[in-house]
Amino acid sequence: MGEGQRQAVNSTVHQLDLRPEVDGQALGLSLWLPPASAQVDTLFFCLPGGHMTRGYFDLRAPDNDSHSFARAMAAQGFAVAAMDHPGIGDSDDGRDVYAHTPESLADAAAAACQWLCEGLRAGTLEQGVPAMPALQSIGLGHSMGAMITVLAQQRHGPHAAVAVLGFSTRGLPEYVPDAVQPLLADREALKAQRVELARAMVAAMGEGNGRGGDNDIYGRDGAEADGIRALAGCRARLLPVPAFCSMLPDNIGPEAARIDVPIFIGLGSRDMAGPPHQVPAAFSGSGDLTLQVLPATGHSHFLFPSRAGLFRRLAHWAAYAAARETSLQHGVEPTS
Repeated sequence: MGEGQRQAVNSTVHQLDLRPEVDGQALGLSLWLPPASAQVDTLFFCLPGGHMTRGYFDLRAPDNDSHSFARAMAAQGFAVAAMDHPGIGDSDDGRDVYAHTPESLADAAAAACQWLCEGLRAGTLEQGVPAMPALQSIGLGHSMGAMITVLAQQRHGPHAAVAVLGFSTRGLPEYVPDAVQPLLADREALKAQRVELARAMVAAMGEGNGRGGDNDIYGRDGAEADGIRALAGCRARLLPVPAFCSMLPDNIGPEAARIDVPIFIGLGSRDMAGPPHQVPAAFSGSGDLTLQVLPATGHSHFLFPSRAGLFRRLAHWAAYAAARETSLQHGVEPTS
């Protein structure tokens, strides 16, 4: 069978849907756990990109869950959580959509990850879920969600390692409006004006209700039909300010350079992040960088046949990163 072919639904994976109130915000979370007999010590904490809900990490079609990152990782013994950013999906809090900034999303993600990990370590999250006292988290984000994951790590340091998919600090300079160009050299002025600039961007795009349409940002030639259909079910309104910031050149360059944990970078050969081999240079503070370039793959990696190789590589990398953190905690020099 080819890597991207259909596979049966894995019924041994246990899913919990949660809506805790964390720091005054109701947050939509899903948690996938491996079979009850598995010993769990690593949690992927996942954030979706723009126009997406947390469902991006559990793309499923009838009799085919091969597009689901969450189920693939849970079947290999990892816990996986995915969160809706405040303002979308089950985290929609009714605030002005322009009140959500990259920093506010990062703070919410870090707080939610802490809440979840504390409950899982203590065994108090939900009846029937055993305690996981040695649990560590790995932050993983796709596209704009990767930007938020990096910011959360820089601001709060919740994770033992970070995986960024479909993202670079290069931004999308080809989409930056002409009116913004004079501000690019003044980071503070740009930050002060980003809400107004995001409003202008949305008006120019004609977003209307803010729901994205189909385009080659999410699926290009080679994307599988089941994945494309599943993706349609997790579309969401755009969060304009974080989306605008993610497009800017050197969007979070200073923050990315301060990340000192292991970093995994996953990019499609037909992705949006610029030349893949230039991306790792932004993470100069980390001494442990892994780059995987997925062949014949567009921006939404889980839609393409190469996802099976990505899932395997992430599982091996995460196991090493978690073991490295455990070694460091015990004062032991980590080995490869």
